[in-house]
Amino acid sequence: MRSMPVLDQTSAPIYEALERFRSMRVVPFDVPGHKRGRGNPELTRLLGETCVSMDVNSMKPLDNLCHPVSVIRDAEKLAADAFGAAHAFLMVGGTTSAVQSMVLSAVKGGEKIILPRNVHRSVMGAMVLCGAVPVYVNPECDDRLGIPLGMKVSEVERAIRENPDAKAVLVNNPTYYGICSDLKSIVELAHAHGMLCLADEAHGTHFYFHEDLPMSAMEAGADMAAVSMHKSGGSLTQSSLLLTGPNMSPGHVRQIINLTQTTSASYLLLSSLDIARRNLALRGREEFGRVMQMADYARQEINAIGGYYAFSKELINGDSVYDFDITKLSVNTLNIGLAGIEVYDLLRDEYDIQIEFGDLGNILAYLSIGDRPREIERLVSSLSEVRRRFGKSSSAGLMKQEYIDPEVVVSPQKAFYAPKESLPLEETVGRVCSEFVMCYPPGIPILTPGERITQDIIAYILYAKEKGCSMTGPEDPDITCLNVLDLKED
Repeated sequence: MRSMPVLDQTSAPIYEALERFRSMRVVPFDVPGHKRGRGNPELTRLLGETCVSMDVNSMKPLDNLCHPVSVIRDAEKLAADAFGAAHAFLMVGGTTSAVQSMVLSAVKGGEKIILPRNVHRSVMGAMVLCGAVPVYVNPECDDRLGIPLGMKVSEVERAIRENPDAKAVLVNNPTYYGICSDLKSIVELAHAHGMLCLADEAHGTHFYFHEDLPMSAMEAGADMAAVSMHKSGGSLTQSSLLLTGPNMSPGHVRQIINLTQTTSASYLLLSSLDIARRNLALRGREEFGRVMQMADYARQEINAIGGYYAFSKELINGDSVYDFDITKLSVNTLNIGLAGIEVYDLLRDEYDIQIEFGDLGNILAYLSIGDRPREIERLVSSLSEVRRRFGKSSSAGLMKQEYIDPEVVVSPQKAFYAPKESLPLEETVGRVCSEFVMCYPPGIPILTPGERITQDIIAYILYAKEKGCSMTGPEDPDITCLNVLDLKED
């Protein structure tokens, strides 16, 4: 039996090719039109000469992302090796593009996909694009925290039993808050019934690089995983990876990716993926070990303040919370009398601290390889000050429930493209929504096309707007009106 070649993880093929190209001083009569920055001196001053000189077009020495045959192909092989995948695809349209390519590779129009409702909007966008039909496994919610948990294996089993014609199961690994489902058991269930298992691993890049972190999708045997390298992996914003297992045809997946991904891939993004992968492969275990220590320290200090609850592995119940990502510094704020979004705003406006998000009852401070202990100390002291200066004695009147079970009436694609009418928000109760409504971040929809609007959902939207959540999705940017299916066309 022929042994596989050992890949050199110290190599960064795209970055090295760019450095060689820069040294050649090639005269550019191609795009981009700024011509190594000369045509846009303000941009060069902002980004620096090194950056704009590496903003180049695809050419033979630098390969082509749509059909890689040299340095990009080599970088993808190294990424697959580092993440334990059969194949890896470099993505420059964010993890949104990776998630959508993953879903479009697995299901077609009219086919069913089993998934939790608390997915990122990119998953629902894929449904609109391909016409697949979602079968929701509604997650349990933690009453104290008001957040959705993971998928129960028994509920996935029930959904498979009731929908044996479904083509795939999709799992969040982890959720934004760090909650993990029993991914390995769900993979085995899906495969036993002839279904693919997909993982939205936007917030789980680091799972591949330390044994004390939850199980990664590739280790669990998932068929595909969308991995947000620009989050915990350290690459530039908008760069991502799509990983596949041995059961997926890489040629087919590449064709799907090329339906929507740009033909003018940014070499700044590609080289950042290459360098970040090398960094994780060589130093990831050490770095994420340090991140876990910082997160544990921060939790202890925040919980010692009083009022806050920085939650962790104590939530694990072996089912809907099968594991917990301890790098996620998720903090419940309701017992200091403030909504999470209020603490989020106060940290930024009063203390110059930008955290990842605040929702109705929680905040998330995203920790990764670039953080240092002194920033942790500043965050902890600022949270203490927020409680002292702005905390209230009661949480009365604060809404905490982050998840409302949806009533799906029609498929997302049918609702999105159907004839519609715009109505004042308060007049839409009972009607079927034809657009997305969500707080961003995290970008998990409150409403998606095809779901019935209820009084609870209206109350949630109004409360979130009042508290200062950044609301996105609808055609009306102020969300005073919503598009609903036109009853005359039903």
